[in-house]
Amino acid sequence: MSTIDAGFRRREMVRALRWSAIFFLGFLLVAQQVLSRGWLYRLDHSIKSLKHHTFRGMSSHMLLAIDDLGLRGFTATVLLIAAAIIGWRFKSWRPFNLSLLSLLFLNGVVGICKLIIGRTKPRLHIDQLHSGGLSFPSGHASNAILSWGLLAYLIFRYTQKEPFHGIRLTWLAVLMSISVCIVSLIRDTHWFSDLLGGIFLGSSLLVLIIAIDRSIPSKRQPS
Repeated sequence: MSTIDAGFRRREMVRALRWSAIFFLGFLLVAQQVLSRGWLYRLDHSIKSLKHHTFRGMSSHMLLAIDDLGLRGFTATVLLIAAAIIGWRFKSWRPFNLSLLSLLFLNGVVGICKLIIGRTKPRLHIDQLHSGGLSFPSGHASNAILSWGLLAYLIFRYTQKEPFHGIRLTWLAVLMSISVCIVSLIRDTHWFSDLLGGIFLGSSLLVLIIAIDRSIPSKRQPS
């Protein structure tokens, strides 16, 4: 690898680490608001007090299908299969390893945060912390932004020439994540701050994975 390529990779890694830290700081600020019952906590209850429409039939199934875009089992399967196909195409284990690492980070970090804060879900009509709940941060939100975001990154990074010609799918990952959050609010499965914290935490882990990828050169990865 040339000195120019190494310098470019290092700058990309540093930039990714900086953004990862910024997103994590955002998560900490949301967590602080929840723990201190600040304005975000009050906003949660203002949103909760709004009248929720009850969806039945086909509309209910459609909402559930959108919500499943943040379901860990579904997204993990799609991500690992896509990563395996890309890795087979470029004869590299890196896409699969990055995907596996992201799932380990997601389950570990998000799971620990849920256990520490222990917030109850809005469907119980009670908002308590340290009560064994698993509402904050939202696993669906963090999983959606991390899994679909990493898939978009892998497709762009490894298929710049064929067959996608470098297509950027970031907008699709963002759209899916926002849709999951909106549906979670409609279905009353998460507080707003749960979803916001999940987005920040998932984004932080996503950019951290990208930083790891950019820090280690690979001859089988397109430049």
